[in-house]
Amino acid sequence: MTKDESLSGYNDRAKTIGLLAIVAFGLITAALLAGWIDTRRPAADPNVVDESLYLKGQTARRLSLSFSGLAADWYWMRSLQYVGGKIVNMPENVVFDNLEQLNLKLLPSLLDTATTLDPEFFQPYEYAAAVLPAVDVNEAIRIVQKGSAANPSNWRLYQHLGYLYWQKQDYKSAAEAYGNGAQIPGAPQWMQAMKARMLADGGSRSTAREIYLRMYEQSTDNNIRTMARHHVFQIDAADQLEVLQKVLAEFQTRNGRCTSGWKELQSELRTLQMPIDSTGAPVDPSGAPYVLATNCQVQLSPTSEVPAK
Repeated sequence: MTKDESLSGYNDRAKTIGLLAIVAFGLITAALLAGWIDTRRPAADPNVVDESLYLKGQTARRLSLSFSGLAADWYWMRSLQYVGGKIVNMPENVVFDNLEQLNLKLLPSLLDTATTLDPEFFQPYEYAAAVLPAVDVNEAIRIVQKGSAANPSNWRLYQHLGYLYWQKQDYKSAAEAYGNGAQIPGAPQWMQAMKARMLADGGSRSTAREIYLRMYEQSTDNNIRTMARHHVFQIDAADQLEVLQKVLAEFQTRNGRCTSGWKELQSELRTLQMPIDSTGAPVDPSGAPYVLATNCQVQLSPTSEVPAK
């Protein structure tokens, strides 16, 4: 080996060592910087941070080719997992019919994609009607309208559309939706009756009870049935509480004091034909006894299934 070749080899080794040193220094610096950032980063809020949607509806439909049904099932399952994951991450119990606090900003897109992939897939439309009003009622209406356009012979979609308009207190549009659904072969007679009720007393408690009772009867989704049942409980309990409060007020007027217990009101409760438990206390629609509070007031039991307002 000549002197020049030896010098050249030395220079190459020196360059290699120098490059490795630079790379090592960069990696160490990056690791230290990442650690420094992590220690100062605020905790992520599970109600704010969200994953991004994988694909929009039309794009997903083009890419899925003949597997659009399977892709729709996948997006539908992702919708359920998305809501379930939000509920699990909440520090306190969340009921299915009160999801405003979950920040479900991706749910409209997930349900819209599922129904774009398979326009005849009914469950996502039903879920949109039941859950999306807590997120965006107008988006819920748009998705269900898309469903009724794609499935003109499905009267249940008009039932859900009427419910959504009723939630917006747009009773005229709700009546129109129920009326359109009533014209579909196979639709039950109560759809036409609901049209009349919307126009006559859409904001009444009895109309609300009818809406949720029909939802409970028609739905096959256990979460939606539970939600509807709780709403019926809540409406019936409101009626009972008004009656019981009147009984307590009349007792106070007659006796100049609050009642000391339900035993003193047994004759009134029998007259009202209100169900009572073994202790003589009237029970709410879920079977829990009503509780006498201070100042001659009555309230729900902590064990009641009736949702608090």
